[in-house]
Amino acid sequence: MRTKQELGEAIRRDRRAAMVVNAHSRRGRHQYERACGLLTAAGFDLVAKHPVEQVDRLESTLAEAADLRPDLLIAGGGDGTLSAAARLLAHRDIALGMLPMGTTNNFARTVGIPLRLDQAVDVLVDGTVVDVDLGLAGGTPFTNHVGIGLSADIMLTTPPRLKRLTGRVAYPLTALALLTRHRPLRATVRAGGGERTYVTRQLYVANGGFHAGRPITADADADDRLLVAYPVGGPSRRGLLRDAVRNATTGHRRTLHEEPFLAVGELWVDTDRPAVVEVDGELHGRTPIRIGLAANALRVMAPAGTVDR
Repeated sequence: MRTKQELGEAIRRDRRAAMVVNAHSRRGRHQYERACGLLTAAGFDLVAKHPVEQVDRLESTLAEAADLRPDLLIAGGGDGTLSAAARLLAHRDIALGMLPMGTTNNFARTVGIPLRLDQAVDVLVDGTVVDVDLGLAGGTPFTNHVGIGLSADIMLTTPPRLKRLTGRVAYPLTALALLTRHRPLRATVRAGGGERTYVTRQLYVANGGFHAGRPITADADADDRLLVAYPVGGPSRRGLLRDAVRNATTGHRRTLHEEPFLAVGELWVDTDRPAVVEVDGELHGRTPIRIGLAANALRVMAPAGTVDR
């Protein structure tokens, strides 16, 4: 493994990269050609470039691109695409470059990547290589979060067309439709020799600093060796809606030291009945589940001046 400095120097010197764009992401289909043009104009030697039309081909296409051993693997898409790329590149001598083209772009926001395509390409040109943490759900790496409760049902039922038309508003719209038949969970979180129990319709465990395109707290990020567990609302539908609005509007003013956040390096989650778990928007088994951290597991291209802890 090269040092981060050596890898960054190689990227700036040789501009050897591969690009994979999820054409099913919200903006991927429309921005693929422009991304190719911007990268070529910036001097990148694209040893591979793939617009992926079939979602079930995304992971294998990313793997094929990584097998070419570029210094930089550029992934264009939403959080699911970037999470798939991060799993593939964990502990490897390849940096992940991000072109945010999804609905909420939580991981890109956490790392500080601009959402405008030309500005995101500028980061690939002038940025710096940093290490960030990955969460581990069981043994599966993730970038953003683990969701237990309503979010798993939302991932199952949100129509892709609705996401393309309305963006991140698609998720609360789907949640409202599901609430009439969703039952609350009793979730027990064990960490550091203690435990907390929540009666809630939704429990999150976050690695990154954003959820639904909004800050979780002012001091949560993907490079702090911490996971953040927190429920959204209590057993009532009204409480869920109240907390969802509160989180979206006040997260930038809250800290990890406030209730109901629990910031730890490892935890176990159990529920009163087996509950489906979603990991970065993909279904991943059921509770109980251990959630941990892989510190500094992923190298990413971040804006120049990013503090690397």
